[in-house]
Amino acid sequence: MDAIILAAGEGTRLRPLTSTRPKPMLQVAGKTILEWDLEALARNGFNKAIVVVGYKKEVIVDYFGKKFNGIKLEYVNQREQLGTAHAVSMAEGKVKKEFLVMNGDLIVSEKLISNFIKDHKKNKSENSMCLVDVKDPSEFGIVQLRGFLVKKITEKPRESKSRLANAGIYVFNEEIFGAIRNVKKSKRLEYELTDAIKTLIPEKRVHGFKAKGMWIDIGRPWDLLGANETILNEMKLKKDKRVKIEKFAVIKGDVHIGNGTLIRSGSYIEGPCYIGENCIIGPNCYIRPCSSIKDNVHIGNAVEIKNSIIMSGTNVGHLSYIGDSIIGENCNFGAGTKVANLRVDNDEVRIEIKNKLTRSGRRKFGCLMGDNVKTGINVSIMPGRSIYPGAYVEAGSVVRNTIYSE
Repeated sequence: MDAIILAAGEGTRLRPLTSTRPKPMLQVAGKTILEWDLEALARNGFNKAIVVVGYKKEVIVDYFGKKFNGIKLEYVNQREQLGTAHAVSMAEGKVKKEFLVMNGDLIVSEKLISNFIKDHKKNKSENSMCLVDVKDPSEFGIVQLRGFLVKKITEKPRESKSRLANAGIYVFNEEIFGAIRNVKKSKRLEYELTDAIKTLIPEKRVHGFKAKGMWIDIGRPWDLLGANETILNEMKLKKDKRVKIEKFAVIKGDVHIGNGTLIRSGSYIEGPCYIGENCIIGPNCYIRPCSSIKDNVHIGNAVEIKNSIIMSGTNVGHLSYIGDSIIGENCNFGAGTKVANLRVDNDEVRIEIKNKLTRSGRRKFGCLMGDNVKTGINVSIMPGRSIYPGAYVEAGSVVRNTIYSE
């Protein structure tokens, strides 16, 4: 079976992190979202994937090339993001008669893919949707079933007896392409894949199966921290062979440490935790659980990192604190830079998304920092603030609002 992965979107709700990369290339637990998904497909015997790219497509193409983990990769450029149905239609003629389609902003397990395909085959389904239980139906496309047959799909209903949501993973046969050709633009001026699926429902040609395995939807910044925590707690973490750990460094629990990394004396690292290759950690620093530190990162003297994602090439200078934050590539923290992650009133942190402060549902959340940001010494960053790529924060500043690069 071939696969189509929809990876053309920007992910505007995840800015400034997506200002320099498409959403599927955001990092969680040491790997990109797309990397996790391709690995799940590879373990299920997939040997070909059509990746629909668009926004900053070169980031994906340069990273993965023509082959990854035994899967041959072919890229299709969706120049205009005209919706999911339009994206799928671009792979017509490039896949076999039966194929899997999945959104590129999901993280799914090998087990989920395996069980979904088994259910599809066991029930001799022609077209299948993967479904997940959700707490708030108003945030998703909700599916009503009669047995395993899809009876109805309702987009973001205010009230619903069903809590089974469209998981963004499908198995189709070639008739989906004909259905797509009859789809008209939605209110969002896009061609929606669910509108194409709805045309097949009256003919009883669509089945729905509840997901059995890990499914994480990355839609907003705090989803990245949740996914990072979930995966690190489930991963088998181990040290690579070429790692140097100095005397008096303490490593407690499950911690991955990549080749070429040096853990200096006095460092205290609590798992689960991921540390990539060629990093320098310490001396005398504290890495707390559920932190993910990618390659070529320097964590300096008397630095504390808590429940954060730090991307490659970043330098966190001495006497700094980062908590519940997502930090981009090649950033530099001046000495004494502190990221606050808790409001004084203990209310949930609000984050600016599309120029609007949005409740995160999290009591603790630090900052979102794009690539190539530099802070001077003794900078204080308030909870939930965003700093865009390439910005410089002057020494002694208090960051109370979003900072944009010039």
